[in-house]
Amino acid sequence: MNGATEAELGPVDWELAVTTATRLVRPGPVIGKDEADHVVGRLRELAPQAEVHVRELTGLGQGLPLLPGEVVDRPAWVAAAAQGLAALTAPAMPRQTGPMAGILAGTAGVQAGVVLAFLSSRVLGQYDPFSPNEQLAGRLLLVAPNIVGAQQALDVPDDDFRMWVCLHECTHRLQFTGVPWLRRYFSDQVTALLSSMDEERAPLSDVIRDFRHKLRAGDGPMGLIELVQSPQQKVLLDRLIALSTLLEGHADHVMDAVGPSVVPSVSTIRTRFSARRKGGGLLDRILRTVLGVEAKVRQYEEGAEFTEYVVERVGMDGFNAIWTSADTLPTRAEIAEPMSWLRRVSP
Repeated sequence: MNGATEAELGPVDWELAVTTATRLVRPGPVIGKDEADHVVGRLRELAPQAEVHVRELTGLGQGLPLLPGEVVDRPAWVAAAAQGLAALTAPAMPRQTGPMAGILAGTAGVQAGVVLAFLSSRVLGQYDPFSPNEQLAGRLLLVAPNIVGAQQALDVPDDDFRMWVCLHECTHRLQFTGVPWLRRYFSDQVTALLSSMDEERAPLSDVIRDFRHKLRAGDGPMGLIELVQSPQQKVLLDRLIALSTLLEGHADHVMDAVGPSVVPSVSTIRTRFSARRKGGGLLDRILRTVLGVEAKVRQYEEGAEFTEYVVERVGMDGFNAIWTSADTLPTRAEIAEPMSWLRRVSP
């Protein structure tokens, strides 16, 4: 790290992570300069238009300024993602001292870089509420080469697909900008979880017993990760999983619910995109499982089913009771059984 001394090293060398990822990033689809310029221009135009549609459907963010998105390539996404992760985790990550601090930070940085490189070719867009921003609105990133590559692979109308992606990311931005307390709540939960990592873990005998049980039950990688958590960590992790499942599912619901008046080929896009999420070769599927991407796919599905169930019964206004406070957020159990959330919050 530039000018860092041994006493100033954090647990992850994020500069090394960015350098590592940038070297490993694969090139995007090959297109001409004129087409590339057109894609960038259209994405910049479509992002604020998409947010207008999301506001009309959800009721979130009324009166807030309409902000543009940032159109980036894969290396720029890597740098932005590392910056956001560093800002999010910093409060719970005290700087390390001692002769091994640099080695450990460097090792963690390389590992983080490998993960970022893998994800850099898959992320279509991202809203990061934790990245520094003069307007305190985070950063909405649209990864142009990935959007082009996915649209070509799906063989769907280009402007429809661009708008569809923008709808998803603008929903995320409105979740955080339209719900003032959400950013701090999310950050506090992450800080609490990371700060508790030094606590005793579950006894090995309990881990082995629960591992066998979860294998029989067919639980995925997220279930196995939870085995090594302490009871306190499991509570915190449950809250974060429930929240991220809600946010992703809500965004998935909105990008489809806006409808064919905005995205004429929305049904075709959703069908092909859902199939693509589950596809890939054996190595790709193994990597996605190890990195937790498979668990992320299930979050989209479970969260969208929860949102659709609630909206069908109480409308979007009734659903928006969810944003009242941390107490009205659904638990993991309620995500799986949305009627239980309705009984608790909307008796």
